[in-house]
Amino acid sequence: MAKVKILLVEDNEMNRDMLSRRLTRKDFDVVIAVDGEEGVKMARIENPDIILMDMSLPIKDGWTATKELKADESTRNIPVIALTAHAMSGDREQALAAGCDDYDTKPIELPRLLQKISNLL
Repeated sequence: MAKVKILLVEDNEMNRDMLSRRLTRKDFDVVIAVDGEEGVKMARIENPDIILMDMSLPIKDGWTATKELKADESTRNIPVIALTAHAMSGDREQALAAGCDDYDTKPIELPRLLQKISNLL
């Protein structure tokens, strides 16, 4: 069976390295983008099974990138999980309104995130 491909869109190098290593150890194929614009491009090129989208990104934020992906016929059906350190009231609703399929807060708790990934695949 082919590995599940995850597109991780994260600008923070430490978060990116830690999460990509942990996901790779769980036998996921991880591709990385470092800003929202690159995330949209990579989603179109790589056709991942799921996208983990940081919301606070340079160039194009995660809200805008997700809206673009959900408006595009070729990427519309890829599930997006918003990753954000802003666990404020209303953030979950804002993420879902932008088109995210689920929402998780940082610091990432891997078992919780893996369950959300599993639920969406």
